[in-house]
Amino acid sequence: MTMMANTKIKRIRRFAEGTGLVLVLALTLVGCKGAEDEPAARNGRPEGRRPGGPEAAQGGPGGRPPLPTAAVAVEQVRRGDIATYYSATASLDPNKEADVLARVNGIIQALAAEEGDRVAEGQVLIEIEDAEYRHRVTQAEVELHQQRLQLERSEKMLAQGLVSAEDADAARSQMKAAEASWELATLELSYTRVQSPFKGRVIARSVDQGRTVSNGTVLFTLADLSRLLARVHVPAREFRNIQTDQPVQLVVDSTGDRLEGHILLVSPVVDSTSGTIKVTVEITDFPSSTRPGDFAEVSIVTDRHDDVLVVPRIAVLRDHEERVVYVADGDTAVRRVVEIGFEDDRFTEVIAGLGEGESVVVQGQRSLADGQKISILDKLNLGGNGSDATAPSEG
Repeated sequence: MTMMANTKIKRIRRFAEGTGLVLVLALTLVGCKGAEDEPAARNGRPEGRRPGGPEAAQGGPGGRPPLPTAAVAVEQVRRGDIATYYSATASLDPNKEADVLARVNGIIQALAAEEGDRVAEGQVLIEIEDAEYRHRVTQAEVELHQQRLQLERSEKMLAQGLVSAEDADAARSQMKAAEASWELATLELSYTRVQSPFKGRVIARSVDQGRTVSNGTVLFTLADLSRLLARVHVPAREFRNIQTDQPVQLVVDSTGDRLEGHILLVSPVVDSTSGTIKVTVEITDFPSSTRPGDFAEVSIVTDRHDDVLVVPRIAVLRDHEERVVYVADGDTAVRRVVEIGFEDDRFTEVIAGLGEGESVVVQGQRSLADGQKISILDKLNLGGNGSDATAPSEG
């Protein structure tokens, strides 16, 4: 009995020693956890909250500082007209251009015009030595006079019955031949004074004084520069509403001059090889710096939307597959996804996403973030933030 009691007492003692060890370990772990949590409590961060959450993105507790207030310029969404254009490059050609040719053989006696000269219709440009042609005219005049006298005698003799009708007809034919020879000699004499076929400018001189020329030699090249023409080949699928007298915009490559023209001619057929229609544009008003042979970008309206919502084109940004604008909501910039329609070089049509009268950011928008505070400028600061914003005009 005594031995059994001693055995139980030993087992209880070992259990107590083991339980005390576990208790000590538990207290140690609790102390370590408290030491880790103490700095977090001193930093003011609630237990279990990690940095970089929504509060950090908004500049809240534990996040980075809020974005600075951005200075921006805005324009209102308004209604207007907008069109689509077909653009192509075309050369500017004179209204008329022609080579002036020699019509007779001879030596150039005098030059009366030079390259760049303005000439009137009928003005003498070149004189060819004409002594031989004057002599031919004199011979033809003598022959014509003799044939007229012969015809008069034949008609009198025919009336008296002294000659037959056939003899009188022969005399009449010879007189007409002599008359034709005189007219030809006179015409050739006139060709020795080469005249301008129309009003224009001399754009090239091909001969010098003293040179011998023959019939068909190119003497000058003239051009009528009072109007310029641009010929554009428009794809038939873009044709739709193109009409004569329709306004056309042009930009000259060499000078950057912007010109106004109108459609003068529209070909009635489609070119079967290219599927295009030739459209001739006429320009009547242009600066002296614009010269034939210059190239210009020609923009022709192919379709038009009237009385639609439009915003300045610079307000619309591309974000991957989306088009977005920033709307000024009080002193806050709000990112807005929009659906767009037609675009031209100044404005963009907005189909959905904006309402008339809302203010969209047109300067400073590229560096904005959604929800950022903004300060609205009274006037556009040209050149600020890399923007070339200009105040849009009505219409």
